[in-house]
Amino acid sequence: MDSNSIYQKSREEVLEVGEKYNLAEEKLEEFLEPDRVLEVKIPIKIDNELVNFRGFRSQHNNNLGPYKGGLRFHQNVNKDEVMALSLWMSLKCAVAGLPFGGGKGGIIIDPKTLSDSESERLCKAYALFLEPHIGPWKDVPAPDVNTGEREMAWMLDSYEKKVGHHAPATFTGKPLELGGSQGRTEATGLGGFYVLASYSEVTRMIPVKTTIAVQGFGNVGYWFAKFATGVGYKAVAISDSSGGIYDSNGLNVEKLSQLKEKYGSFNKIPKTKDHELITNNELLALKVDVLVPAALENAIHERNVKDIKAKVILEMANGPTTPEADAILSSNEVDILPDVLCNAGGVTVSYFEWVQNLNGYSWTKEKVIKELKKIMDSSFEEIYQVVQQKKVSYRKAAYILAIKRIVNAMMLRGRL
Repeated sequence: MDSNSIYQKSREEVLEVGEKYNLAEEKLEEFLEPDRVLEVKIPIKIDNELVNFRGFRSQHNNNLGPYKGGLRFHQNVNKDEVMALSLWMSLKCAVAGLPFGGGKGGIIIDPKTLSDSESERLCKAYALFLEPHIGPWKDVPAPDVNTGEREMAWMLDSYEKKVGHHAPATFTGKPLELGGSQGRTEATGLGGFYVLASYSEVTRMIPVKTTIAVQGFGNVGYWFAKFATGVGYKAVAISDSSGGIYDSNGLNVEKLSQLKEKYGSFNKIPKTKDHELITNNELLALKVDVLVPAALENAIHERNVKDIKAKVILEMANGPTTPEADAILSSNEVDILPDVLCNAGGVTVSYFEWVQNLNGYSWTKEKVIKELKKIMDSSFEEIYQVVQQKKVSYRKAAYILAIKRIVNAMMLRGRL
């Protein structure tokens, strides 16, 4: 699916929900359009040659609060992609009840082609471009694909030099030494685990009798699997981009992490009688209770959806299920716990970082985790109530809540 299709998909999903639940189309159209999309060419000297890199920042909707969303460095970044992702961020923040609107940005670059000094110059030049448009009460960027604490530190330094004062709340996902928050590393995976725990409670799913398959063993997949298996859920299959490991008796997440670090990828791990090597397609088709796509968007689509045997899909990746696959799974009475709920743990702890920076006070890790659980539990409960009352899917329930919150804020402000 190309980036324009991704944006159209997002628009169509929102309009479908709005039409069904009597939200005026003109109001939804006003909500769908980003407030602004910034574009820039950033000249950086590479090997004594001046090279222009194209950058973007989509500021979608700030009626609930400052724009919030990540900055990604990838060769496939483009305008339509950041517009779609900023829309999803607006929905995600509203679902979690956070005082933020949606934003997303990025630069068209394969970061592996840059030296550390070239990466630093690119980050600082990008931050200078963003400077008039961002700030603690305007727009608060964060890490995303191929960016992390290091890049946020460089951008913060460039921004603060330009404005002439400290402003740590302008960026989240920073190193602890520069105002980052405890608990940020595991936040997204932990938030998804809290959603699973809440779902298990209302459906009376018993952890030790529940099998899980996790597609993706990056930061999100690792922490989700670690927390889930820690309370008894049985992870029978986990994969990275190269393939997966299957063991019907359950996998040891820590041991698997050590093997991946040693061999680099799952397909290079020697075969043993204890586990079986499988492909990502085979993982998706396993007969498990919960399937957790935690890697790529559009992982479950119309060509493989007929192979899905899981009873529940818990979306930890952004957009891992296409609309066509979603419709088929829903007709088969498969519950899909949507990405805008399940992976909201990351932006929630980013919100905590922002709050800590604004108050000049650091929270303990215990407080961060306690507050994250409160928000994730409350968000699930609100969505579950809509599911029960309106007899709709979890995704539609999440969209109904989010859209109403944002549109109501727009109306209260007199913007509609």
